[in-house]
Amino acid sequence: MTTVRDEDAGGRRNRRDGGPRNQVVTVVDVARHAGVAPSTVSYVLSGKRAISAATRQRVLASINALGYHRHAGARSLASNRANVIALVLPLRSGMHLPVLMQFASSVVTTARQHDHDVLLVTADEGPAGLRRVAASAMVDGLIVMDVELRDARVPVLRKLNRPSVFIGFPGEPAGLTCVDLDFFRAGSVCVEHLADLGHREIALVGPPPAVYERGTGFAQRTLAGFREAATRRGVRRTVVACEESHEAVRHQLTQLFTKRPGLTGLVVHNEAAVGHVIAVVQALGRSVPADISLVAICPDEVAERYVPSLDSVLIPADEVGARAVELLMAKIEGRPVPDSTLLPPRLTVRASTAPVRAIVGSS
Repeated sequence: MTTVRDEDAGGRRNRRDGGPRNQVVTVVDVARHAGVAPSTVSYVLSGKRAISAATRQRVLASINALGYHRHAGARSLASNRANVIALVLPLRSGMHLPVLMQFASSVVTTARQHDHDVLLVTADEGPAGLRRVAASAMVDGLIVMDVELRDARVPVLRKLNRPSVFIGFPGEPAGLTCVDLDFFRAGSVCVEHLADLGHREIALVGPPPAVYERGTGFAQRTLAGFREAATRRGVRRTVVACEESHEAVRHQLTQLFTKRPGLTGLVVHNEAAVGHVIAVVQALGRSVPADISLVAICPDEVAERYVPSLDSVLIPADEVGARAVELLMAKIEGRPVPDSTLLPPRLTVRASTAPVRAIVGSS
């Protein structure tokens, strides 16, 4: 393949589209290419002064042709901002990485829409990590995940001179900005769905024990909602904290069905174990939904992956991540935001539940 090059009067090699090759493109280069003053280019980029539509389009066309990117350092000096936000996502045992990455992807995508990059902090450094990131002046604000009811990071974030948003709710969220699915209501909705179908003995297959032991907010709130709704609807309940392996699921469900022979409904809040639960139920001589009705709290793509497809409450990772960034951007810009944003759960009925009367009639 032949590459065609030419040189300008200064001896620089240029692309055929007029853009400097292997050289940083400046505002001056863009201005020269568009036939305008450098200040006009700056006004188009900053939006601080009205520019005619025709001139604006000409400048944008030159920016695209030359491949111009605003220099992060210069941008920071001009705005007194780093144009970077931190996503604090400590990777701990019992966390399901694919779902976490959905949150992270949404944060990154939305941040780019605000001309911000994302610094991903995955080390489990606790309060010290927050202080380190904030003190470095590398970021304009922080989004914090894997929130615990008694989260040691809360007092630090109240004092830091950087705005922050929690994806999740600590036990005492007053004065903080938090956004998440309403997991208490999600647990309740699953119980109510099964109770409406006539089920009177159900179990929650929850995340691994380590998640509960840490007091992780989403798990504890789902558990509380599950228990409250079961009591309110007169449903006998059991809770199982389950590791994600097939062997662990088989052990737990074998014991569960032995101790609770009248069990007809399962709520699964453990994305990594969903497939194992279905396989083990079938291996133990039961089928879904003829013998066991199953509702999962998980992303839609997980629920639709299996046969039968699962009734589920969506974990809206994309929406929560985007909301968190929007809230943080508002705080960075000094705009007021609500303290709490709870997204209502949405139950989608597919093919994994059935009325108890149908189960009795089919036996």
